[in-house]
Amino acid sequence: MLTSLQNPLVKQLRQLQRGRSRREQGVFLLEGTHLLEEAAALGFPLETVCGTVDWCDRHPQLWQQLQAQAQRVEQVSEAVLEAIATTISPDGIIATAPRHLPTPIPANPQLGILLETLQDPGNLGTIIRTAAAAGADALWLTGDSVDLDHPKVLRATAGQWFRMPMLVTETPQAQVQHCQQAGMQIVATQMTATQTYWDADLTKPTLFLLGNEGAGLSADLMAMADVNVRIPLMPGVESLNVAIATALLLYEAQRQRTLIKTP
Repeated sequence: MLTSLQNPLVKQLRQLQRGRSRREQGVFLLEGTHLLEEAAALGFPLETVCGTVDWCDRHPQLWQQLQAQAQRVEQVSEAVLEAIATTISPDGIIATAPRHLPTPIPANPQLGILLETLQDPGNLGTIIRTAAAAGADALWLTGDSVDLDHPKVLRATAGQWFRMPMLVTETPQAQVQHCQQAGMQIVATQMTATQTYWDADLTKPTLFLLGNEGAGLSADLMAMADVNVRIPLMPGVESLNVAIATALLLYEAQRQRTLIKTP
């Protein structure tokens, strides 16, 4: 059992709390039973798994599965696990995995979102979870956004991170243009738009553009939209949280598509 915070492996894992170290080491952290259950169920490659004795006793079957799946497994003390984890009260299991995205974006997506300069990991994680729930099949994130594998992002996805097709793009305008050429309509929200989001035809292949929490969508991307829609707000309300706005748009698209399929 690893009990010392000075152990080389423990020192290395503690560094992964920082984005720079995750990028340098090429791995990221998976924390908590639920995320590890999802990773195990999908056969996601794991490098190192650390669990406390108490956790291993409570989850013998999952611990056995993780031992077979990971390159290295270690039992650690409660103090060591707490030092490695980014959460205040970790539940006893943590792992590292190589930095790659598990699900590729399909060649012809039908419902996608492109997120520009998103900074809040909770927002991004909620959007990923919502996109998976609403049936979106593509998510692009600009390279100047929060890391897709930030620990808070992963926790906020409630395990849907492994199932949502995602990609980081350094050239969002080129990506939007590619989607247009593939037959997707590009939809952006704008407070001055004449039509509401439920008046737009979202039954055709659609890409929603959503921007930074404070600054919104850049002028360059806004200019590429084929359709501008507004989300009605009561007087005195300036805007909606970006994750809530995304949910409204995706579920309206889902509602419209369900209606046309209903005999």
